[in-house]
Amino acid sequence: MTRTELLDRRAQVADEVGWGQRVSWVQPRNACLWVFVAVIAYGLWYTVSQVRTQGPAYGEPLGISAVIFSVYAVLFWWFTTHIDRYSRQPLDLRVAAFLWGGFAATWAIALHGNSALISLYAKLGSPAFAVDWGAGLAAPFMEEWGKGAGVLLLMFIAPRVLRTAFDGFVVGAFVGLGFEIVEDILYALNSAPDGFGVDPVGSSLHTVALRLGTGFTSHILYSAIFGAGVVYLVGTLAQRRRVGRGLLFCLVAMVLHWAWDSTAALGGGGGLILVFLALQVVVAIVIVLVVFHVTVGPERAAMRDLMAPEVDDGTLTAEEAAALAGAWKQRRAYRRGGGLRDRRRRGHRLEAAKDLADALGAAQGQETPRVEFARAELARFPVDDGEPRPAP
Repeated sequence: MTRTELLDRRAQVADEVGWGQRVSWVQPRNACLWVFVAVIAYGLWYTVSQVRTQGPAYGEPLGISAVIFSVYAVLFWWFTTHIDRYSRQPLDLRVAAFLWGGFAATWAIALHGNSALISLYAKLGSPAFAVDWGAGLAAPFMEEWGKGAGVLLLMFIAPRVLRTAFDGFVVGAFVGLGFEIVEDILYALNSAPDGFGVDPVGSSLHTVALRLGTGFTSHILYSAIFGAGVVYLVGTLAQRRRVGRGLLFCLVAMVLHWAWDSTAALGGGGGLILVFLALQVVVAIVIVLVVFHVTVGPERAAMRDLMAPEVDDGTLTAEEAAALAGAWKQRRAYRRGGGLRDRRRRGHRLEAAKDLADALGAAQGQETPRVEFARAELARFPVDDGEPRPAP
């Protein structure tokens, strides 16, 4: 391709995937935005009412569990942001997704929906059936659909930002993170009165330990898969509609959720429960890795197209561009390719190249002062021959 064609392709790709676009929250005629805000507001009101009711009596376990789960949330927030290395979602969109999962999907949708379905199962079947299978036959519908509704609403609130299935994967993960953290804190609070309230802190910490031990293969994982499925089902400018794949991803997330909530019934008690738990964790991790690699492909292709002119004019080498657009194995191979003394320099150079990609994406492939500065910063790091790379 000629340089003109490379530059045209760069601008086209940046526009298609919404690279560097921002969310406009001033949309008075967008019904999706009003629904989004109203449902979160209801969830916030419900959360405050719960805390006001039980907080005075069990303030200590509430505070301890809130601190522990906040640290947990920060770690997962960092990890989810870290894997979003391409057309990264803006901070306000990630916060909005977290709020929907934490306050809307939980209390406005899942709480009432789960209770209604379990009550129906008790009436249509038996109370014993509802106890054994009610959670597994209610939560996958109410909770996954509730969290998926947030991804769907955000697609119409931020249509220029949430464009690819990988965007849905990342936004879905943040929705699941919000759901898991707020739900876990309320679970810890509700468990404080166990044992007639003799040891409220111990009872809460028992719940905290259980939720921490199982959280990494729970709501975050299910919602990431379901969120990718929602984008495939709807389709966007950058993501061709693929109904079959979208339905499959949504169904897989629901089946994983069903298996998790039905562990006790499937295991029949005893040591089999631990076997089922371990098997589910392994299967869930394998599935989410497959979904990640399926959805991240277009993002990596977009990164290669975005940086192709930089390779053409010598700002980057082909090896550096491949590492920038590749998986962690390719980035690790690049950093280790120059020997022990070069690893730090190569790592800095790769991060500088990522900053340049972000600047180019935000500028829609055009030359701006920010792009020139990022390119100059990249040129400060020497290349393999020990000479500084000149800025073009």
